[in-house]
Amino acid sequence: MHKNQPGRRYVTDVRVRWSDLDAYGHVNNARALTLLEEARVDWLFTEATRRGAAALTGGMVVSRMSVHYKRSITFGEQVKVSMGVVELKSVSTTIDYVVTVDDQVSITATTQLVPVDPVNWRPRRWDSAERAFLTEYLAG
Repeated sequence: MHKNQPGRRYVTDVRVRWSDLDAYGHVNNARALTLLEEARVDWLFTEATRRGAAALTGGMVVSRMSVHYKRSITFGEQVKVSMGVVELKSVSTTIDYVVTVDDQVSITATTQLVPVDPVNWRPRRWDSAERAFLTEYLAG
């Protein structure tokens, strides 16, 4: 793992859809993972591509995920997702998430991502642009 000064975090809003709700009117636990995925796609596809790390869109798999539900989320609430890198290895990275609603933490989570070759889906090393992009968000 590389260590440096505390990195910045990427923050984005995600929209709760009616179909995300369970019978109790809360975001279903499986749909909460979809909210995390939407935020991650915004960061790693849109922002990374805009900043020259387009290879991040070529192929990536989730190899591990941990989710802690702190507070339920209901329809119509403004949901913010903050993401950063907590570990950056040669063939994986671990992203942490803090999901807030009205400045209250609703979910904390981590996801380990592995870049893969889009032809054979085998793990590959980060290229220099990907590594530079992810390092900006690496916590110290």
